[in-house]
Amino acid sequence: MTKENCFELGKITKTHGVRGEVVLWLDVDFPEDYEDLESIFLEVRGELVPFFMESFRLSGNRAIVQFEDIDTFEKAEGMINLQAFLPLEELPELDDDQFYYHEIIDFKVIDKNLGELGTVQTVHSMQAQDLLVMDYKGKEVFVPVIPEIVLNAEKDKKVLNVNLPEGLLEVYLED
Repeated sequence: MTKENCFELGKITKTHGVRGEVVLWLDVDFPEDYEDLESIFLEVRGELVPFFMESFRLSGNRAIVQFEDIDTFEKAEGMINLQAFLPLEELPELDDDQFYYHEIIDFKVIDKNLGELGTVQTVHSMQAQDLLVMDYKGKEVFVPVIPEIVLNAEKDKKVLNVNLPEGLLEVYLED
């Protein structure tokens, strides 16, 4: 399994108790969608390694997890800060008008007034709001991912329709 075939589910943040349990922070919108997991992949020294769960107790965006063969505090302590991944097939299905960020990478960005602008390079999930990074005339332009600006994605055409606020592009073109 490679990271390209997976999405980041979260991160192990700390140990819980002395019997090898850990706290897994779920960086997802609907943690309850993942309550029935039997295994996840953890990134260990750059490789994704499968870990099977004996128990998974969810509370908000945190889960107390007991992994098979991790039965001591010391073993659990070695798992702190490991990133957790799942295969892309495990993502919940979305409505037609919704999209996952990984789906829109390399989509053409078309503004309703200005026409074709560039392509989506990546999306940064920030605490205040998420930002789409678009290549526009060789410059990186950050576009807030909010309904008033990002109108919709036409997945079949690989197009992201936007309505940029007046002056946003000019900010990035000034030297």
